[in-house]
Amino acid sequence: MKSRFSGRAKKEITLWSGLGQLSTTLLGTGLFMIPAIAAGIAGEASLWAWLILFVAVIPIALTFAALGKRYPSAGGTAYFVRKAFGQRMERSVGWLFLSVTPVGIPAGVALAGSFGKQLLPTPLDNTLLAELITIGLLVMVNLMGSKSSARIQTVIALAICALVSLFWVYGDVSTADIKMPVLTSDSILPIASALGVMFWCFVGIEAFAHMGEEFKKPETDFPIAIILGCLFAGAIYWSCSVVILKFHAYGTEELAAGSIPWISEQIFGSKGAILISLIGYFACFASLNLYIQSLSRMAFAIAKNSHPNAKMAVISKRGVPAYATLTISAILVICSFIGEVLGIDLEALVKLANGVFVLVYLLAMLSAYKLLTGMNKVLSLTALVITMLVFACLGWASLYAIAVLFSVHFLRNGSKLLLVASKK
Repeated sequence: MKSRFSGRAKKEITLWSGLGQLSTTLLGTGLFMIPAIAAGIAGEASLWAWLILFVAVIPIALTFAALGKRYPSAGGTAYFVRKAFGQRMERSVGWLFLSVTPVGIPAGVALAGSFGKQLLPTPLDNTLLAELITIGLLVMVNLMGSKSSARIQTVIALAICALVSLFWVYGDVSTADIKMPVLTSDSILPIASALGVMFWCFVGIEAFAHMGEEFKKPETDFPIAIILGCLFAGAIYWSCSVVILKFHAYGTEELAAGSIPWISEQIFGSKGAILISLIGYFACFASLNLYIQSLSRMAFAIAKNSHPNAKMAVISKRGVPAYATLTISAILVICSFIGEVLGIDLEALVKLANGVFVLVYLLAMLSAYKLLTGMNKVLSLTALVITMLVFACLGWASLYAIAVLFSVHFLRNGSKLLLVASKK
């Protein structure tokens, strides 16, 4: 795979194209499940949770922007951590990122399955079957070496924006529906719990941060694109939450994954629900395809560095890490069956995945505090404190990420020390 940073990057990104790319990345699958899940946790107080999250994410985004401009690398957060804390910690972050495979990606597959189920004929409209079909299509697309079109994703993002606007117009949303509820002491814990889930919506900022040198005017347009992109995506999420609260489209496992199609059917009838299912399915598929590509290449990179002769470190004739792709896909199939048998809901999967993402962000902010200077150092400290608070909001879900990091960093390196000692 050709690296974006091999040679001199072309300065082709404008303010508006950068804004469109970041907005598309942030909207992703989140709009189709997170507002309903957040409403199920905090009710009307989730509107306050969204505002808190918008304010909190700006320092994090700007810190990533500063890191991306000073240390441009396709290695992402793992590279920042390496610059700050060494190669051993870099490997640990790589494994930590891979640990999202059995929890975060199945959540996206489950959401795609809920949409795909609506598109299957009546005898076959089974969620598990729709999930397996989705995984099969992902394998085919990835093994062929296809890449998701940025233009198609932008069209999907615009379709989502148009959809939310239509909900407001034809759903008869009034000023009474957007009145912020009164905050009480009883709403603090639900808001904190909702924040632990809602962070999913702003995963992807770290990837965009590495595009700074590709802007025509990086010093001005790059940070503006990050701020406006976050605010634009946040406004869409908040607007969608208002509609979900108005129609009471939350509170059950079915609505957590299907609130948007359900609302569409209430407003536009069954034909509208089918159209929304198509938009939702392709939006989920595009996001999942990018994640599978990213994870398979991360697995390939780790295998190449540690076991260069292993099958996992082999690239196919099409330039694809085929064995890594098949391995990750096999894990998804197993997780889909486990989720069906145990009845694991989306909220639990999203929280576990967020534990990984927030810990990765936390390590990035810690690296930024060590690497950056001046006002950027102060900004990174603010972002570090915010990230720590979000991590605390995850509660029990943070234990998964902590256990993974401990296992791959301390236990793995501890076993090496024991091996060396035994040889002596």
